[in-house]
Amino acid sequence: MVTLFGTDGVRGVVNATLMPELAYQMGRAAGAYFCKEGGNKRFLIGMDTRISGSMLAASLAAGLCASGVNVDLIGVIPTPGVAYLTKTEGYDAGVVISASHNPFADNGIKFFDKNGYKLPDKTEEEIENILRHEEEIVRPTGANIGIIRHVHELVEKYKDYVRSTVKGDFSGMKIVTDSANGAASDFLPEILRSLGAEVTALFHEPNGTNINNNCGSTHIEILQKRVVEEGADCGIANDGDADRCLFVDEKGDVLDGDHIMLINAISLKNKNELKDNMVVGTVMSNLGFSKALGKFGCRTVSTNVGDRYVLEEMLAHNYSLGGEQSGHVIFPKYNTTGDGLITAVQTLSVLKEQGGPLSALNHLMVTYPQVLKNVKVYSKNGWEANENIKNAIETAKSELGSDGRILVRASGTEPLIRVMGEGKDLDHLERIIDDIVSVVEQEIGEE
Repeated sequence: MVTLFGTDGVRGVVNATLMPELAYQMGRAAGAYFCKEGGNKRFLIGMDTRISGSMLAASLAAGLCASGVNVDLIGVIPTPGVAYLTKTEGYDAGVVISASHNPFADNGIKFFDKNGYKLPDKTEEEIENILRHEEEIVRPTGANIGIIRHVHELVEKYKDYVRSTVKGDFSGMKIVTDSANGAASDFLPEILRSLGAEVTALFHEPNGTNINNNCGSTHIEILQKRVVEEGADCGIANDGDADRCLFVDEKGDVLDGDHIMLINAISLKNKNELKDNMVVGTVMSNLGFSKALGKFGCRTVSTNVGDRYVLEEMLAHNYSLGGEQSGHVIFPKYNTTGDGLITAVQTLSVLKEQGGPLSALNHLMVTYPQVLKNVKVYSKNGWEANENIKNAIETAKSELGSDGRILVRASGTEPLIRVMGEGKDLDHLERIIDDIVSVVEQEIGEE
């Protein structure tokens, strides 16, 4: 049986694998789950700029109403805005219609609980189980049917909140933004201008089909060029739903999530606001990240790939900062999920405090060359127990020593073994990775 929920909600190609009928059924199931304890329930639904967003939001809202839930539609808003408003406005749950950095033909549905956190796996499984027994869902009638309202005015509360996390302003700063023609389009440029910055806005005119189209945090080349041409202090790129953020320094060099976390970690440590001097990263964080943190008296702990695993580790120990190389950065003081707008203004605040060029902060971390190769296999089961593969990995680790690392893992969705390595010398690293790949191919490679 196919599982609907993936690592970040339900995603698919709209009208091919993600149907409006499914959105309606999910609304009924989610409504039934949240209404099982009785009482009037309220949901907030937001979306990014995809052409399919309004259709899916309407279908989902209809399903929720059919289960007795009242629904507020906020329209286009960054994913973290829904998380924040769900918590602060007293909603029982929030929903975002978005496929993040995916192409416009895709879309997705992800839920937040009343505290602004993504639903745990167990809750998603329960909702999915209810959906698979749709005929058993109670159908309220009369005055017990839910109603739909439009609450676009709440957008301003989120904008005001993002601004409120900054002390002072950004007057004198020249910034280029790339909103990916997505949810940040009417948000980040306006917020930065209201804080005094001079802003050149790129890719902020969504038409429903141009989201993430050669722009945003996954296609940052045009932003790099414009920052240099404009003589700007920096550039900021978001993805389609604006839960991630990357920077470009004045020389056109990129700062990924590791660099952004390092800059903010040093600032927080200097203010005695970095709990246990710890930053939560993932197994994909660059080796240079942990080495740079160590130079400044900080530490890092790694989780599996995925912002939900980062957040779980942060909540378990009350840590102050965490995130992923991709630009999902979590400041739990300000929001319950990765927030590309808050990441942007917090990092700009550090830059303003330092008074120097962003390139100086960028160079605090040396990014080690990274090589990632995928091996197609006939089966992922039991690869860890293969003696020849284990020996090849151990040999590679010994050869790299403390100046590199090896990470071999199975893909969660495809018949692939991913072999990743980091080291000081790229040619040397390529040879070492090829040695492991060769053994994996010999042992379990697809014929």
